Amino acid sequence: MAVDLESALQDEEEEEEEEHALDEDAPAHHPVAPPDESFELSTTVDPSYIISLIRKLLPPYQTYNSCSSGVEGNNSQKSNLDLIEEKLAPPDSTRVQGSAKEPSEIMDIIDDNKESACEEGKVDGESGCRNELPTASVVEEVWEGNGCILWDLAASQTHAELMVENLVLDVLLANPTVPQSARVREICLGIIGNLACHEVLMRHIVSTKGLVDAIVDQLFLDDTQCLCEACRFLTLAIQGNESNIWAEALLSDHVIRRLLWIAENTLNPLLIEKCVGLLLTISESQLVAPILLPPLVDIGLPNILFELLAYEMSQLTSEKSPERYPVLDVILRAIEALSVMDDHSHKISSNKELIGLVCDLVKLPDKMEIADSCVTAAVLMANIMSDVTNLATEMSQDLPFLQGLLGILPFAANDIEARNALWSIIVQLLVHIKESETGFSSLYQYVSVLASKCDMIEEDLLDHQTDSFIKHGSTDGCETKSNVIMALERMASLLHQWKTLKDNADENSLSGKHHVDGSLVDKLLHCCERYIK
Repeated sequence: MAVDLESALQDEEEEEEEEHALDEDAPAHHPVAPPDESFELSTTVDPSYIISLIRKLLPPYQTYNSCSSGVEGNNSQKSNLDLIEEKLAPPDSTRVQGSAKEPSEIMDIIDDNKESACEEGKVDGESGCRNELPTASVVEEVWEGNGCILWDLAASQTHAELMVENLVLDVLLANPTVPQSARVREICLGIIGNLACHEVLMRHIVSTKGLVDAIVDQLFLDDTQCLCEACRFLTLAIQGNESNIWAEALLSDHVIRRLLWIAENTLNPLLIEKCVGLLLTISESQLVAPILLPPLVDIGLPNILFELLAYEMSQLTSEKSPERYPVLDVILRAIEALSVMDDHSHKISSNKELIGLVCDLVKLPDKMEIADSCVTAAVLMANIMSDVTNLATEMSQDLPFLQGLLGILPFAANDIEARNALWSIIVQLLVHIKESETGFSSLYQYVSVLASKCDMIEEDLLDHQTDSFIKHGSTDGCETKSNVIMALERMASLLHQWKTLKDNADENSLSGKHHVDGSLVDKLLHCCERYIK
């Protein structure tokens, strides 16, 4: 072991000496950068490596595609690419031999690849193809590898800023106009999407001539992954400071119709999630919603969301597909966003099929895997009940619905707004139960539901006993009864009435068929009275 350690240390010293010697004897085309030109970036990735990757994304496709078509590439496209490459290239004295557009560089990257872009021995005099050029598929494979590395690097703001400073946006804009590969388009959109995660770079994106229109045009592709990346980018763009520019770009009738067409017709869960997520972001944006939401609603956005929800509910009840759970949640959130808008809430609250679907979701016994969706459904139902005055009366007779609402309490523990919405529904239901007019059998059913959720109710109250809105009704300290306190008062009244009727029934031997665990009733009653007082 000692010999191995000494040998390893010796090898390490020799490597350091060799590296030092290489720095001193660096070839003329790889000089050491002067101090004023060195990169001042705190990154573990060599900036020159990132720049070399960008240069390798310069599209060489018109050269290779012309091998098969015999048509020379577009001159204006070539000149634009030449200008970009000139800006990316180092000075002549420091230029690395070979460029991203040279076939020799691509051939060097592909080990032992001897394939030809044209048929062996054939020379196309018009395009100048030779049999040593790589095939388009080989070029594309190399491009994809380099593009995926930049896609990952763009997640870091330091790397992303360096990429933008070195014309990555111009290079990416040049690519979708040349190749036919959906994968290349997806990678381009993915890189731009990661760049958009850094707000400081969004102004560079919108200021790159032609890029806004080029990205919007990607919505008309038929490739699922490209559409996912396009929707992801637009969602980020709508959330940024340049959202008005993107709103104007999406305002065209054929674009918003295309968005709804994608949401309505795709079968891919991820694409549904991304597309509806974009529509949700539009609805929630104070700047964009007034521009884009009216035409979207006019051409059928609410109905499409209802249809999507109905389909997801059918999938949920017929088979468990975890990959569809996020889809269900984003659809509910999009509907809930519309339900709080004065101009559009009536389209939500007036749809009886929607109300039925939401109630079915709340009643599901197993909520753990779809907890977020259940919380959103409760908030949505609270919004609907505030618009439909007689709905609470009708729903108060639906005991499984009340039981489902109480079952959602643990999942809303960290969301004050959602929790308050839940208690607002519960109190509205309980207010419509007139214990003095309710028969023994009906009262038994209500008490059974409340007693079965005793632990959940108590835990919720314990977790929030210091919250001012429990004690005072609102976070500003106003001395008004909160929904929680009013609901507890109604529960206590029902429990007292039950105990009185049960005692009478016991005396007359009529309570045998209506048994409720008395300890749970007493526990819940004590809990209610403690918080009421």
